[in-house]
Amino acid sequence: MTTLAIVEAFSNLPDPRRGAGQRHNQALCLALFTLAVAAGCRGFLAIGDWLSAYHWELVELFAPAKGRLPSYSTIRRVLLNVDYEQYSACLTTFFEIKPRPGEMLAVDGKCLRGSYQLASQHSTTEPHPAIQLVSVYLVERGLILEPYEVERKSNEIKVLPELVQQFACCGVVFGFDAINTQKNLSTNC
Repeated sequence: MTTLAIVEAFSNLPDPRRGAGQRHNQALCLALFTLAVAAGCRGFLAIGDWLSAYHWELVELFAPAKGRLPSYSTIRRVLLNVDYEQYSACLTTFFEIKPRPGEMLAVDGKCLRGSYQLASQHSTTEPHPAIQLVSVYLVERGLILEPYEVERKSNEIKVLPELVQQFACCGVVFGFDAINTQKNLSTNC
């Protein structure tokens, strides 16, 4: 397999899969997934169609072992075991997304739709609250930085001082919604 920059970006991620039966490199699967999503694929069947449509070009570009690309189901299985925080950190490093002085950062917290688990008689998993993330959007370039997960029984206000400390030295301008304009918050920063 050739060493492309996008494959190298994911080469240091730990691979939780068993060694037996692995046909495809995890970094190759993540690189193909990233390119497919960037090409506009919005599901695994669409990724499979994209892999089929550009099969020979991708084989020539990536030069995988035995000339075989992973299927969309293999990419799906790899994604099920990948830590999304490490994946997003690799993407941020690959694209060198860093705010420049004077740029605007829009900060907002959201609950991930469908991420909660209610208690029921037939449930096989423990009930848990919804996952809350704080997103940082780089307005001038239209990019999203690495998301920050909010701890349970908390809200985005607890993450804000950490964000301000991380990016304040860059000389950026912050944009918040009303929840982050509390007077006691400024003493924490």
